[in-house]
Amino acid sequence: MTDPQAPTAASQNSLSLLDRRVFFEKALAHGLAHGLLSPDKLDAIQNDAPKGMVQIARYFGSEFLRPELEMAKERIVNLVSLSLELDSEGDLHRAALLLRDHSFMSRSKAASDRLKAMIVMPQNSHFGMNEHGGFSDKHIPQLAKWSLCSVADYRSELHKRQQVAQLIDAALWLADALGLDADELEDAGPDAEAVIRTALLVLHAKQQAMPDWVQFQSLITALRKPSKTALKLTLPKQLPPEFMAVVNTVRQSLVADWPKIQDATLPVAKLFQKTPAFVGRYFWIEDSLAEIDHFDREASAAWNKVTQGHTDDGSLLTLFLCIAAGSAAKTLFTEKSAASLVRKIRKSGWQPYLASRYIQDNAPVQHQSDYAQMWQLFVEEAQDTLISDRDYKLHDALALLRRDCNVSD
Repeated sequence: MTDPQAPTAASQNSLSLLDRRVFFEKALAHGLAHGLLSPDKLDAIQNDAPKGMVQIARYFGSEFLRPELEMAKERIVNLVSLSLELDSEGDLHRAALLLRDHSFMSRSKAASDRLKAMIVMPQNSHFGMNEHGGFSDKHIPQLAKWSLCSVADYRSELHKRQQVAQLIDAALWLADALGLDADELEDAGPDAEAVIRTALLVLHAKQQAMPDWVQFQSLITALRKPSKTALKLTLPKQLPPEFMAVVNTVRQSLVADWPKIQDATLPVAKLFQKTPAFVGRYFWIEDSLAEIDHFDREASAAWNKVTQGHTDDGSLLTLFLCIAAGSAAKTLFTEKSAASLVRKIRKSGWQPYLASRYIQDNAPVQHQSDYAQMWQLFVEEAQDTLISDRDYKLHDALALLRRDCNVSD
């Protein structure tokens, strides 16, 4: 005969749903109830917990303030719970075994390490808008926030950041396959999806390099020919498997754009540079020299456009150095772009004669001789320093550029 006072299965499930204990407490209770945790292990946890609380309070503030210690208690319990629930995938028996086989403090540290790794992952798919390097003191306020998060919040944020990281890595892989390195992407600052869309178009057209604006216009014009109306975008055969999903997602967005791209009534410049939905959606290398050569054959107009009216030696040497290195023309370097240019020269070399020829073809006639002489003197003095493999931290090269070129602080 059934005991009317005995809890039914439905009532037990209801009680389970109302169990608001943190996962650590549930795992601890399970371990004790099933003989998985010895009295010695329980004593070790009780001894470790206060020490860990003091360390955490000191790390995030002060171990001498009661509110800080109370918050540290919440943090250490939550960190241990995060580690146990993630590593056991929510299985209390496995979690109890983890408590048995590892120290309480090690579970707290394991969760902290997970959070630190997540915090330094990219949050934005735009190149140049993410920090590089590992966890540092500036990230401590973020760790303070995430040390109190739920498993669901952690998993959600980790998934978002992993998607962004995969987008960036896939864009880097495709760009590298088309001759563009990471420093150049960082300098240009496009969105990773824009790089992927353009790369897919370039590969679809069986071309082998990322285009500048003039080349991109030609690419779109060619794709608008009647024989090119069918879009058969296939993923590169050598694309690493881990990038397949994110690249395929971007591929679908390109397929959605295709009717507009194919619309010959829309001028290419208007579509990609003046239509809000398309601005920044595709990527091309900013190469003002190529644009000048294509759109403006008059030397004086080209010169004024590139120099932007700057005539000081530093700005002109900056411009000539960019031309010799095959980089986008500038009259001002940031510290970052100066370092990027030096690395490019050391990787791919430079061609000073390109700048000499540019001076001859574009500089005002009355100044060509002076500019050519100034450039030649710079080349003779800078050659050894710019290509030196001993100056691996770039100290000498950057000092040279600060002295002779135009480098902002």
